[in-house]
Amino acid sequence: MKNNTFYKVNKQKDTDRLIKSGSVCSFCLLIGLLSSQESHAQFYNKGEVTVQDNTILSVYEDYDNTTSGTFTNNGDVYIFKDWNNDGIVNFDNQKNGKTSFVGETEQQISGGKTAEFQNIIFDNLTSLMPFQLSTSISVNNLADFKSGIIDADTKNGLVIFEKEAFHDETSDLSFVDGKVQKIGTNNFEFPVGDELYYRPSYHGAGAKAENVYTTQYFYQNSDIKHSHALKEKTIQKINDSEYWTVTKDQGSENIILSLTIDSRTTPSEFLNVSSNKKVVIVRWDDALGQWVSEGGDVSDKMPGAKNAVGYTQLLTSQVRGYGMFTMAIVEEEIPDNELTVYNAVSPNGDGINDNFHIKGIDQYPDNSIEIYNRWGVKVYDAKSYNETDNMFRGYSDGRATINRNEKLPTGTYFYILKYNTGKKVKEKTGYLYINNQ
Repeated sequence: MKNNTFYKVNKQKDTDRLIKSGSVCSFCLLIGLLSSQESHAQFYNKGEVTVQDNTILSVYEDYDNTTSGTFTNNGDVYIFKDWNNDGIVNFDNQKNGKTSFVGETEQQISGGKTAEFQNIIFDNLTSLMPFQLSTSISVNNLADFKSGIIDADTKNGLVIFEKEAFHDETSDLSFVDGKVQKIGTNNFEFPVGDELYYRPSYHGAGAKAENVYTTQYFYQNSDIKHSHALKEKTIQKINDSEYWTVTKDQGSENIILSLTIDSRTTPSEFLNVSSNKKVVIVRWDDALGQWVSEGGDVSDKMPGAKNAVGYTQLLTSQVRGYGMFTMAIVEEEIPDNELTVYNAVSPNGDGINDNFHIKGIDQYPDNSIEIYNRWGVKVYDAKSYNETDNMFRGYSDGRATINRNEKLPTGTYFYILKYNTGKKVKEKTGYLYINNQ
């Protein structure tokens, strides 16, 4: 056994104490059986380590949580070297527990078991991509991307965000280059990118808690995977610089998907299209063996987004399937004269734009409409929408996650209108702006 200072532990308002292998400190930091090889500065946990609330634990050498090891963090843990988990890593305090990867060299995060973190911080300035992730890690509350890109691509790692998890401070300096998985129904911005570009996608996962989706961004030409020559006739030009993969790992709902558009990575022709053309989301359809249009509309940055980085515009549509997505230019459909959509709502009682007015909809009573916020959460739906008593007035109808009769915040929303002309069912999509100030 090597008896040295594996841990340096601080408790608030106490002096520093050195916890040696095999010992138990007076303020309840339980250290399990630790061993190390003399020739290599690496320590092995074969027992139980519990870091209690208001306790700080700093790990200055490579740490290996073996198959028999349990590491429970309810305090503050700082990891300065490599981390490997083949046992159990978790927490039992639903509020506390923070693990910070703050190395002074590049850090390997590995192991055969998923490490479950309550809060995790990535903060390593030694290189642009200092974190090499070759395992799965789970975030239950906050992932704070302060600095350093997580390379989860080359070693097939995975970052999992649980039902209530979220992230902060994502930017070109810190994101996940690889796969990110989201569980549950909460609105979510996938913190993905490639090379030195943060390029998130957005969606609300629907109404079912068992939903699981995984996303990855590639700064590559999707033509190397699926030929751009194989496409629907309406598709004129497919983005040859970037694509996303979105898989539905569990669940049965189709999402409202928003892809980000960024002048640094997106070809210039997709940022300024002529009036007779339109940018839409396209998906590779394995069954048809071609790229198919999922439709879509372009808007400015996500209203209320914390970071407002990684994109200049958003392209949004409800998708019918999953797999590989990018954007394409199609010819704009010739507008019909059947309906006129007035896409501004200001429900202040002045008699002007108090309702979402669709002129002519009374002629087609066999219709349905859905309205989503920009996170993909449904805030309103109705059948037999009309121009008198069945209209959207800027309030939620409470059928999703927004409380019934709650006044919706000012911002841009996305609508899907379907109506039967007697000859065919047509669909219109677009944006409406609600001013509830």
